[in-house]
Amino acid sequence: MIVAAVIIMGGRVLACERSAPPEVAGRWEFPGGKVEPGETDAEALARECAEELGVRVEVGARVGPDVPLAHGRAVLRVFAVTLLGGDVPRALEHTSMRWLGPDELTSVRWLPADKPIVAELPRLLLGEGLS
Repeated sequence: MIVAAVIIMGGRVLACERSAPPEVAGRWEFPGGKVEPGETDAEALARECAEELGVRVEVGARVGPDVPLAHGRAVLRVFAVTLLGGDVPRALEHTSMRWLGPDELTSVRWLPADKPIVAELPRLLLGEGLS
């Protein structure tokens, strides 16, 4: 299982540019990573946000469907997360980061697995919430 975070602040979502591996470097994704043995999805996502962005988060509701990865050998599961304690994300493991508004979602080259989640974002960014 792979988990990822949709972090929304001020009507914009955080997108992160991959630095590696070479075949996906320069493509954009939501921050996150593998669920390790013994971790819940929420625990893994909190750990990944700390490692990749240097932030503490509260994991909230699911966003979008499960997305099959790696020819069915893994699944991407995405959650809305809230930054805690005024923490500000930093690109610790990514080349760069951008905050994208509803009209900017197609301005970056998303990884294919993230595209179904991107499709869910306009209503979230416009404050319509999760269904």
